[in-house]
Amino acid sequence: MRTPLLAAALLVPTGLLAQDSGSGGNADLPLQPDRTLAIDMTVGSWISLDVSPDGQTIVFDHLGDLFTVPITGGDATQLTSGMAFDAQPRFSPDGTRIVFTSDRSGGQNVWIMSLDGSDTTQVTTGGANRTESPDWAPDGEYVVSSKGGFRGGGLPKLWLHHVDGGSGVQLIDEPDNLKTLGAAFDPTGRYIWHARRTGDWTYNAQFPQYQLAVYDRETGETYTRTSRYGSGIRPTPSPDGRWLVYGTRHDARTGLIIRDLESGAERWLAYPVQHDDQESRGTLDVLPGMSFTPDSRHLVASYGGRIWKLDVVDGGAEQIPFRVQYDLELGPLVEFDYPIEDTPTFTVRQIRDAVPSPDGSRIAFTALDRLWVANADGTEPRRLTADEHSEHYPAWSPDADWIAYATWDGEAGHLHKVRAAGGDSPVRLTERGAVYITPAWSPGGDRVVALRSFARDFQESAGGFGSGAPQPGEIVWVADGDGPGAATLIAPVDGRRGPHFTAGSGDRIHFQSGQDMLASIRWDGTDEREHVRIRGATPPGSQNALTPSVLRMAPQGDQVMALIEGQIYTATVPMVGGDAPLINVGNPSRAAMPARRLTDMGGEFPVWAASGRAVHWSLGRAFFTYDLDAAEAFEEAQEAEEAAEAEEEEEEGEEGDDPDEDDDGYTPVEVWIDIQAGRDIPRGTALLSGARVVTVAGAGTIERGDILVRHNRIAAVGPSGSLDVPSDARVIDVSGKTIVPGFVDTHAHMRPARNLHRADVWPYLANLAYGVTTTRDPQTGTTDVLSYADLVRTGELVGPRVYSTGPGVFWQHMIDSEDEARDIMSKYANYFDTKTIKMYVAGNRQQRQWIIMAARELGLMPTTEGSLNLRQNLNETIDGYPGLEHSIPIYPVYDDYVRIFVATKRAYSPTLLVSYGGPWAENYFFSRENPHDDEKLRRFVPHSVIDSGTRRRAQWFRDEEHVFADHAVFVKDLVEAGGRAGVGSHGQLQGLGYHWELWAMAAGGIGELDALRMATILGAEAIGLDEDLGTIETGKLADLVILDANPLDDIRNTNRIAMVMMNGRLFDAETLAEQYPGDREVGPMWWWDDEPGALPGVGGN
Repeated sequence: MRTPLLAAALLVPTGLLAQDSGSGGNADLPLQPDRTLAIDMTVGSWISLDVSPDGQTIVFDHLGDLFTVPITGGDATQLTSGMAFDAQPRFSPDGTRIVFTSDRSGGQNVWIMSLDGSDTTQVTTGGANRTESPDWAPDGEYVVSSKGGFRGGGLPKLWLHHVDGGSGVQLIDEPDNLKTLGAAFDPTGRYIWHARRTGDWTYNAQFPQYQLAVYDRETGETYTRTSRYGSGIRPTPSPDGRWLVYGTRHDARTGLIIRDLESGAERWLAYPVQHDDQESRGTLDVLPGMSFTPDSRHLVASYGGRIWKLDVVDGGAEQIPFRVQYDLELGPLVEFDYPIEDTPTFTVRQIRDAVPSPDGSRIAFTALDRLWVANADGTEPRRLTADEHSEHYPAWSPDADWIAYATWDGEAGHLHKVRAAGGDSPVRLTERGAVYITPAWSPGGDRVVALRSFARDFQESAGGFGSGAPQPGEIVWVADGDGPGAATLIAPVDGRRGPHFTAGSGDRIHFQSGQDMLASIRWDGTDEREHVRIRGATPPGSQNALTPSVLRMAPQGDQVMALIEGQIYTATVPMVGGDAPLINVGNPSRAAMPARRLTDMGGEFPVWAASGRAVHWSLGRAFFTYDLDAAEAFEEAQEAEEAAEAEEEEEEGEEGDDPDEDDDGYTPVEVWIDIQAGRDIPRGTALLSGARVVTVAGAGTIERGDILVRHNRIAAVGPSGSLDVPSDARVIDVSGKTIVPGFVDTHAHMRPARNLHRADVWPYLANLAYGVTTTRDPQTGTTDVLSYADLVRTGELVGPRVYSTGPGVFWQHMIDSEDEARDIMSKYANYFDTKTIKMYVAGNRQQRQWIIMAARELGLMPTTEGSLNLRQNLNETIDGYPGLEHSIPIYPVYDDYVRIFVATKRAYSPTLLVSYGGPWAENYFFSRENPHDDEKLRRFVPHSVIDSGTRRRAQWFRDEEHVFADHAVFVKDLVEAGGRAGVGSHGQLQGLGYHWELWAMAAGGIGELDALRMATILGAEAIGLDEDLGTIETGKLADLVILDANPLDDIRNTNRIAMVMMNGRLFDAETLAEQYPGDREVGPMWWWDDEPGALPGVGGN
């Protein structure tokens, strides 16, 4: 992948450029810049500003640095520099200081600096703050701002801080769901104007969203001051107390209203101005900061990328020109190529539900949705069955002779058992077909308990039953026997999951119940007992402790094991009377009972050893054993060694070492399961002859061309008749067609069934039928995708190439150091082999920098969640994050944003079908297209799914209310400047939704060829696959879309699909029947025969 010429001209290593003398902001941020972007421009996006008390100077922000410029305009002087993101400046009443927001300490806080940059003071503290829009009290002694938690930790409320220190006072604290922004003192200092709303934001919002209010510092009362349909935002009072300017919407556009505070009369001052951010989170407020001049005659505001001086009396406007020249520091480039292999076999990436035999000598697990067993050291893995249905949830019988498991064949599932030694055919245990999950043997080995639900419920649940129990569902048991038997009902599921037993307590079945309870019941469903409750830490900025996804009692009943946000813990369970004790294991050293954290990088599928003295888990294809006795012995030895060293140092008078230094702790035993699977590579040669070939590469468009495909790669491409074609090649006449590279979906949430897997993965089929040959899911929630992707590689599943980030890295991970970030990243790099990861608002700026540093070190390309957070979108771009999912919440944006995205090579997948800052584009297409009656869509998407999107939709929006075309202007500017944008359908409507997203992205005026580049090569670049995908060139993989019409004439022709070639296999686009080299059919799907048909009814017979 090459650096675009524009970016190359602007980027220079930091060591080669002199640094600005402005106040630096890198002190507490770990990421060191190694590039700079030379900025020289006269425009800026979302500029917040203030006018000095003497009326001579404007202070403003630009891409996270602060500047001043004379009120008459001219060259700007830089005040701050460095990696920190500084914004929203305000002059002190005496003009000598500036208050602003900054993340220079790692968290987002309020700071004060002297005008010359010589003295900087932190006003608010904390690592999980979300602070916005500070303003000075008229006496210069206090600062008011909005402060909340950065994610789920309380909405921004008004806080008052003294400039000389202290923790501050919260002025407004109720109700909890109240959000306040844009605080501004009136000239007397008694009243604080602000905008308020309920909740942080609302998708597809109805108006009004905000209204203005004043807080009375004498009485503590708050009074609402507007009731406009278009909201009231960013109140700005004049110094003389006469005027108030604020923002509002009118006919979907934002304007400024001026109110005479003496008479109450209002009029428009400017319209339209910068489109507001009131339909997102407003993390740089809902309008940029503006300011009156000291004489109250003029308002200075930014819109259209410029700074304007508005006369509030006669209504005139004068531009104040500015020019910024500086070197913007940027984090290191994070960019990798990930070759796609053509080897005959590949190593299976995941084992699931691995469980040791009672004697610990063997491991049972599933891989590629089949049941396997291996030796405890990972050697000699072998399948136990030859069946073709999917197999899950292995469970050893107490005597280790049998393994029970659950199956699914597309129509129904059963419980089976098979001899652990192999050789014999499986025995079906259940009589009635249904959905069965999580079987467990009774201690006596005569019964198997499982959760059961109706097959139809499972089929109609788009993502299966997730990690929990089927709902509705039942707890049942079936007798161990030589053939099918009737299941006996124990009780309704009622929030219970994960049945298991303790030794010697065969009369009771244990479950995880609700969010944090471990309970048990009798075989008849009575006498429920609650044994213990387990919770984890409370993430910074949050108010709720984490709860476990897995809870299991130890076989001896004396300990509990918990999986909480990917980390595994154990704790002692006391016998107490009364309510079940609550044990918080977030900090094991402070837990109510002895507790231990077993993992650093995390684990999945945790289980107890039969002895109760070890815990096992899996990651990818690795199986771990944590021996509790060995861990305790290791720690005792380590403590003894440290004590001896300390005594020796004391005797010798030496200073002791840091007790935490080089303390690696006990390391669990780890074995890897090596299973080789055959890679699906078709054999043969085919010539696609006579089509228009849009190569999206250097060859341009060949009006009548041939493509020679050998096996799964393109052997040659050129004008018709110009290729050397082998005599055994199959010639496929595609005259009159247009061939483009296979489409790449960079944000494809396909979400097939979790845990209990289905072979009819209709989202895969739908996407392939609509020409999507490569997908990347940024945040899968679980790791099921690893197995599904391998099944596509084997050819067992028909579908596009399946890439993913795996589960996202969230703020709940509470990463507190670069080492912890490296531990988490190593899970994705070394065990999941995902290539990319999703950094999903995983903490403050400092924590996010640790993550990108670790990702770069381990060869991962992280993408990020847009999170409706403009501030974060920008500082992550500065840090070098190579991907951004979802749209920037504001528009329009200007050359500063374009330049920084191009320079950092940040790939932008705006997912306009779920637009930020306005109605979702999917509403536009659902209400203006007719997907419900699309026969092809109905073939590949269940009828209920189509109905859920097309019937009784809750909202409808006028054309001018939609924002996708406005967001698409940035896409156009970005791509035309040499930047990267990818098409991400977000899983809103599998298959067809990809084209809707592409058409929405094209609505900003981008040319058809550039739109195709977004759908192909730019998307491939975004996920590191452009060496093998994205263009029609010799040597690349044969992923092609054959169209009945030319998309260069009309981009909507991308949906005129005749055939799709994926990895050298050619499919009919209407049916996915394979045309070459095989003749495999797809289906039947369960919903095809689900129409009422000719039945008795009204008007029938």
